[in-house]
Amino acid sequence: MQEIKFEELGLYPEILRAIEDMGFEEASPIQAKAIPVMCSGKDLIGQAQTGTGKTAAFGIPLLQKIDPKSKKLQAVVLCPTRELAIQVAQEIRNLAKYMHGIKVLPVYGGQEIVKQIRLLKSGVQIMIGTPGRVMDHMRRKTIKMKHVHTVVLDEADEMLNMGFREDIETILEGVPTERQTVLFSATMPRPILEITKKFQNHAELIKVTKKELTVQNIEQFYYEVKSKNKEEVLARLLDIYRPKLSVVFCNTKKQVDVLVNGLLGRGFSVAGLHGDLKQAQRDRVMQGFRNGSTTILVATDVAARGIDVDEVEAVFNYDLPQDEEYYVHRIGRTGRAGRVGRSFSFVTGKEVYKLKEIQRYCKTKIYAQKVPSLKDVARTKVENILREVEEVMQAEDLTKWIQVIENKVNTSDYTAMDLAAAFLKLSMGETKQEKEAEEYADTGAEEAGMVRLFINIGKKNKAKPGDIVGAIAGESGIPGKLIGTIDMYDKYTFVEVPREYTKAVLKAMNQTKIKGKSIAIEPANAR
Repeated sequence: MQEIKFEELGLYPEILRAIEDMGFEEASPIQAKAIPVMCSGKDLIGQAQTGTGKTAAFGIPLLQKIDPKSKKLQAVVLCPTRELAIQVAQEIRNLAKYMHGIKVLPVYGGQEIVKQIRLLKSGVQIMIGTPGRVMDHMRRKTIKMKHVHTVVLDEADEMLNMGFREDIETILEGVPTERQTVLFSATMPRPILEITKKFQNHAELIKVTKKELTVQNIEQFYYEVKSKNKEEVLARLLDIYRPKLSVVFCNTKKQVDVLVNGLLGRGFSVAGLHGDLKQAQRDRVMQGFRNGSTTILVATDVAARGIDVDEVEAVFNYDLPQDEEYYVHRIGRTGRAGRVGRSFSFVTGKEVYKLKEIQRYCKTKIYAQKVPSLKDVARTKVENILREVEEVMQAEDLTKWIQVIENKVNTSDYTAMDLAAAFLKLSMGETKQEKEAEEYADTGAEEAGMVRLFINIGKKNKAKPGDIVGAIAGESGIPGKLIGTIDMYDKYTFVEVPREYTKAVLKAMNQTKIKGKSIAIEPANAR
């Protein structure tokens, strides 16, 4: 499609100035198609995925239509999640940066309603909200829809998936019929078509074709792995590629919790995001991810809607998505802002056929990769450390430290090479246990050199595998990655540990509590 500059779309100078500040040069395909239609006042159906620039596609025409002199509510945007509502509100505020008197307010559950009511009374022209909270304000009569001329449904398919259909219909029925209704959706299932038929007039359909949903900046790989080995393979890939920020997708909330606990036990900086989290928890998790204090985000598809962080360097499909379109949504979290991203998919058994369907659908190639061994991880760690050492040698004055090394060499039997090798070993953090773990982990015989232990705590005590790993690693001091298979039942758990450290684990765990319960641990064969 021919590139269209924003200057060609007849926009206010204030909006053009804000667009320039935001670093946009030419309109994306959805923006080039949607802005003129919306500005003309027609109803619109936009079929476009996340990451195509659709917020600006409806945000810019909204600002063109708002009367800043009137403090009345004039436009309502409905979003599926609070995270997306906050993000959309922020982007519209950025676009309105040079327009005086425009107030944009996100409203959502979890935030004090009294505060929202106070802000609404002060005069808000554009409200961005989740359906439940917008309905709440309508019931309380804290918002008046009389002057609303535009309603936007953003990610309409997700709102329907989350059970908001009745709320959406009630809201649309409460807005004047003389209005513009705009709907954006990644997919067009029957319920969406029913809403468009009922609430829109001669809507124009705008579709971003799959070709325009480019994934050319993303290197795509897959690994054939057994379910029980996924966590170990993920840990190895994280160690090898060391992404600045990464998002790991799971298909269920339970799997998110299990994986987060497992990765925490291995020492990674990780947090989970799914629908069962309270709003304040979601905010904390996203804040930590945005500022880099959390480097790995484990999420379900719905919870991850609205994550728009440019620095995401890798996406992991821990579970292969059920729907091919979700594959595009997921990997589109990386490779943003001209950066190169990577995506890694874990495929178990017959899922390899599903992967072929995804490749056909995306018209893309996903390359098979061999699961990295512990030796590969160690080799990569060495390369990374030596690269950092080289940078220090080039950039720093090392005179003081050279004198320290010279003194040590002159007063001992060690050579400078011995010292360098010892420092490298220390930097690697390689212990005797890890070396032994490597010897049997790479053979594929997981039981070799392991002892199975019995612990009298299980699922009914709300314990998770990560709790067991964390307790054993924390109390005995052995690295989490040494701990073998964990079989958890309702009232007890079996866990494998290296034979050499059985006594140390039994002794250290003797007085330990897990989930507030004092546990008993003993070799399984003793039972």
